[in-house]
Amino acid sequence: MKNVCKIEHPLIEHKLAFLRDIKTDSSEFRRIVAELSRFLAYEATRDLKTDNVEVQTPIAKAKVNKIIDAPVIVSIMRAGNGMLDALLTALPFCSSGHIGIYRDKFINNTVEYYFKMPEKIKGKNILLADPLLATGDTAVASIDRLKQYGVGEIQFLTILSCEQGINRVHQFHPDVKIYTLGIEQELNEKGYLVPGLGDAGDRLFGTR
Repeated sequence: MKNVCKIEHPLIEHKLAFLRDIKTDSSEFRRIVAELSRFLAYEATRDLKTDNVEVQTPIAKAKVNKIIDAPVIVSIMRAGNGMLDALLTALPFCSSGHIGIYRDKFINNTVEYYFKMPEKIKGKNILLADPLLATGDTAVASIDRLKQYGVGEIQFLTILSCEQGINRVHQFHPDVKIYTLGIEQELNEKGYLVPGLGDAGDRLFGTR
């Protein structure tokens, strides 16, 4: 698929197996989501701009590369918050924003209830985080809002996705690159990934 990076590794498959298991409790689920989020962070930041500067080591002077253009990490609440701390741990020089948005089945549309970004967001590259990309509706709505603020490149980081959601995002935003650890083949009648891992927010926070 164009503009999709599926990251494959035996460790990822092993950890995904525990996320899928209904017997995995919330504390373990949160820990594994955090671990997998770091894989996504490493892959999505391969092309960050750096500057070659000089530092003094305990032995001698050395030329080293330091990142000069940090992206902004944006969580799609509430499930994206399960990834946020891990992404900020991997990228501690980044600022972060939050988008509260959900799909309302009664009005068949998305509803935004919260939007908070750092100052001077214009032109900043974005790492947009949500553990699951299912129908793609909330992803598209979130990207729409970010582009209203004139942000730079947007990269979407998700643990599991599906072809329908990927196609939906790229129908409206073909420029957005999607980083994912697994691609499911279908959704059920309620819009859940199959086999998936259930509702990520509920499993992260122990709610129903």
